[in-house]
Amino acid sequence: MESFLSIFREILFYGTFVGIAVGIAILLYLLFTLATTKNYKAKYDFINRNEKKLLWYSSIAFLAGGASYVTSILATEWMFVFVGLFVSVMFGMIIGVVIYNYLEYYYPTFIEERLHKLRYKPRVSKAGNEMKLLSEDEEDVHLDEGQQAEENIFSVDYDVWIDSTTGETKIEKYKGHLHAEKSPTCGYYTLRVVREEIIESPTEEKEGTLVKHYECSYTKYKTQKVFNIAKLKKNQKEAGKSLVSI
Repeated sequence: MESFLSIFREILFYGTFVGIAVGIAILLYLLFTLATTKNYKAKYDFINRNEKKLLWYSSIAFLAGGASYVTSILATEWMFVFVGLFVSVMFGMIIGVVIYNYLEYYYPTFIEERLHKLRYKPRVSKAGNEMKLLSEDEEDVHLDEGQQAEENIFSVDYDVWIDSTTGETKIEKYKGHLHAEKSPTCGYYTLRVVREEIIESPTEEKEGTLVKHYECSYTKYKTQKVFNIAKLKKNQKEAGKSLVSI
């Protein structure tokens, strides 16, 4: 029985190194990808989709390693195995909640600032020239009817970059309500779109009306904003109808 307890403690002890190794590996993967991704849009997408998630996974791995270590130290006898498990799990949960809340409510502010810089950092064309970001009015000529209809109902936002010398263009696609906004109640970037409602569909003769419903995931504060949907162009009417119906 004693030998089995020793083996069990040894497994827990080595489990400490496994947890730490996995946590470090995840962090190294995150840092390596950020360092080697030179394309601003690709880096933007990676940060937006993966950074917070990878940091959470890494935290779980470190917490698991710490729990294994604490249990291996306390489990000098079988009766203390459960004590060690209880103590390590409880402390792990407390620390985990703190980390989760930080990543969910505080860290997004840091991410949003970096994403904003990446999105509007000047692009460079194949010829090596700095490209210009077109305004909403200027970019329409470079977007097809479906893309314009997507922008009109705020489901997608397109950025169009152009090299004025060579005429090269780059079109980058962003989700219209992907990011949280700053909540007026807590000051964190936790105000997200939870529902969109088209009150009046746009036609060729008049603009439409869209209402976005927001909710703060931290304070549960709710609000709504009204947006005008641009009139449909004649060759855009069918595309607009199909997108509005989605």
